[in-house]
Amino acid sequence: MRFDELPTPCYVIDLPALEQNLEILKGVIDRTGCKILLAQKAFSCWALYPMIGKYLSGTAASGLYEARLGREEMGREVHVFSPAYKPAEFSELTALCDDIVCNSFAQLRAFAPAAHKAGCSVGLRVNPEYSTQDHAIYDPCAPGSRLGVTRAAFEPDTFSALHVDGLHFHTLCEQGADALLPTVEAVEEKFGPWLSEVSWVNFGGGHHITKPGYDIPALEACIRRIQKTYGVTVYLEPGEAVALNAGVLVTEVLDLVHNGLDIAILDTSAACHMPDVLEMPYRPPLFGAGQPGEFAHTYRLGGPTCLAGDVIGDYSFAKPLKPGDRLVFGDMAIYTMVKNNTFNGMPLPAIALRDAHGDCRLLRRFGYDDFKTRLA
Repeated sequence: MRFDELPTPCYVIDLPALEQNLEILKGVIDRTGCKILLAQKAFSCWALYPMIGKYLSGTAASGLYEARLGREEMGREVHVFSPAYKPAEFSELTALCDDIVCNSFAQLRAFAPAAHKAGCSVGLRVNPEYSTQDHAIYDPCAPGSRLGVTRAAFEPDTFSALHVDGLHFHTLCEQGADALLPTVEAVEEKFGPWLSEVSWVNFGGGHHITKPGYDIPALEACIRRIQKTYGVTVYLEPGEAVALNAGVLVTEVLDLVHNGLDIAILDTSAACHMPDVLEMPYRPPLFGAGQPGEFAHTYRLGGPTCLAGDVIGDYSFAKPLKPGDRLVFGDMAIYTMVKNNTFNGMPLPAIALRDAHGDCRLLRRFGYDDFKTRLA
């Protein structure tokens, strides 16, 4: 199947681009001896887990279902962090996971003994209270954050008594090594006495390692220093970096209307198919289009739902749009398939792969039953 034969809307994962990202990450692993996990919260296309597992050390999960997916489909290391665990699910988690990270000392007291008994490594998430970004919704170090133990709440005696194996911090979001380095220093300043008591340190996610211009030598120097200074293994769990710029969303123009400006209604929805457009918010790249007014014809692109704010953004084109035209949004592999929904009964986009020769293969098409079985 060729690209222009795909149904719309459709997520299309570019295999060469994905493999290029994985090779970059594998290079970091090979040169430093660290371990890198796929953060499934960003990209959970499990049909590709066997391929990803050839490069990475395993998967990072946010709960039971992601842990199970990582174990079943990749079969390498499985690490899990949740702000709080449900007692009824914990025995299943210990059967699936190599490492379980707790978010508080209360959770450690409740679950560390059972985790250790099951043969799991146990970690504690800490909060260095060092913000490096302006997006409060994505800042685990924002005032009042529920994520991670602050230095003031740290319990040294409990930490030692429960034989905690690792420390975990996750503070970045789409950032470079320039944000990581002072964050690591803040962790050392506040939690340094306990870094030598553990066997691993997890730097979390948010590292844009595969983005052009990322300072990989600085990252690797930091990893080596921490491993040598404290005698630990460093883990990273990027999500975006694995599939950054490795997928697109193909959509079709359904109708054109005018209300003070030209508006194109597409068969894809920001609210349903690319929710980060509204949550961040951000303006996704669109191939062949420019900023408003850059080209002769400017349109506001919106979805077919009843939500008035279901708007992707304003773009300009060299030629007028018409119903049936196909538009291709870039960087649509991450935080799309994992977050999409069927609000308004919107069909979910199909999922396809594209190889180095441009040939495409449909992995999945969704229908009415996928909408209906989410409800009762």
